[in-house]
Amino acid sequence: MSSSRLEILNDGGLRHDARRPYELRSTSFLLSTSSSSSTSSSSSTGLTPPDGSSTVTQGLTSVQVTVFGPREPRQRSLAAHDRATVAVEVGVVPWASSGSGAKRTRGDKRLQEIGAAIRQTFEPVIMTHLYPRSEIAINVQVLSADGGILPTSINATTLALIDAGISLLDYVTSISIGLHLLQPLLDLSQPEEMDLPTLVVASLPSSGKITLAQMETRLHVDRFEEMLTLGTDEEGRR
Repeated sequence: MSSSRLEILNDGGLRHDARRPYELRSTSFLLSTSSSSSTSSSSSTGLTPPDGSSTVTQGLTSVQVTVFGPREPRQRSLAAHDRATVAVEVGVVPWASSGSGAKRTRGDKRLQEIGAAIRQTFEPVIMTHLYPRSEIAINVQVLSADGGILPTSINATTLALIDAGISLLDYVTSISIGLHLLQPLLDLSQPEEMDLPTLVVASLPSSGKITLAQMETRLHVDRFEEMLTLGTDEEGRR
């Protein structure tokens, strides 16, 4: 018997939000979500509008990503002569619920970890050699949070990079997978993430290559492989 405070699966095999184990949350994808507002505001503030943007909502989690570049690096000392550098910054709006009750600021360790994971996911995918001595800046803003912040951010980043016209080897899709006893679950909500071993997978659907496999809980290798295969198979169907 599980000691979890949350009933992960009821007697009918449904999760706490009435989804089946492999059922995803409702999802919406929007492109160029910053272009109209930023164009009008930039003329009055002098700020440069983003080159690409998107907003992705998965369940009650919503993330907006803006992309600037390729542009001249703000720190020329960090520029690479043969490729573009990729910079990622992650923030959370004050009204976004993190489920833990703690407010997160830009210096928050968890946000820095999410930013590093996004950068490591996309550096091998962006054709950086086409943009030498330049910078591609990715700004991630979490608008609401109910689990799956990292995979939602990765999916939104893919769309924002495409909207900005950045050349990619392939598009990247991401999903979270949890394990309840011996039953894998797809696309976890915040309560499920807090109770279950969670794996976040990002892959390239065309080639099947995995660009990210992040797990912070120890798990038997056979279960890990099962979750990894399930995640990549689901991403290949998107």
